[in-house]
Amino acid sequence: MSNRKEEIAHNLQVVKERISAAAKSASRDPAEIKLIVVTKTFPISDLEILRELGESQFGENRDQEAAPKAELVSATWHFQGQIQSNKIKSICEWADVIHSISSEKEILKFGQSPRKHQVFLQVSLDGQAGRGGASPAELAQLADLVNESNNLELLGLMAVAPLGLEPEKAFADLALIKQGFAEQFPNSNFLSAGMSGDFEAAIKHGATHIRVGSSILGSRSPH
Repeated sequence: MSNRKEEIAHNLQVVKERISAAAKSASRDPAEIKLIVVTKTFPISDLEILRELGESQFGENRDQEAAPKAELVSATWHFQGQIQSNKIKSICEWADVIHSISSEKEILKFGQSPRKHQVFLQVSLDGQAGRGGASPAELAQLADLVNESNNLELLGLMAVAPLGLEPEKAFADLALIKQGFAEQFPNSNFLSAGMSGDFEAAIKHGATHIRVGSSILGSRSPH
């Protein structure tokens, strides 16, 4: 086993143990939680190692980097970055799951794709435009629009803990938003939240999909 494979395997095991501990602490089944390995800036060789280790859920936030990777590595591909309108057609070609939809315009454009996509609506937890996301008040209208599309399946909500806000508080707020949303849309009950620095808090408050990169693959090189 190469040094890099050993490193990734060790880190992956540690993260999975942390996921399991966080889930059990919250009286949840660890099997409820899907791990998406964020592979942005990392080479194809790392993705091949991850596949050898049994991982098949990969996340990217840059279309120009993700598209060639998705051609070479068979996996379920998640797009989780801010959406640029001129990239939507390309994103549709490689991504299976879109985590960051937050506007009517994006829904209509993704809905025009000949492929079917699973999607999350991104909700803003602080009302700031910088990191994307719709306001909680907009979610029901956006969800109705997704559900009217033949090519989109609404999985649930996604959020990023805002800078400067304790993850525990952010994800507690998100859990309340999600509770109200799930009452209106019971078939869209998943929650994409939590990254390397805060996924345990997200799991405590109901995350079903967590997006972890650096804790598995190490520090990213500038890109």
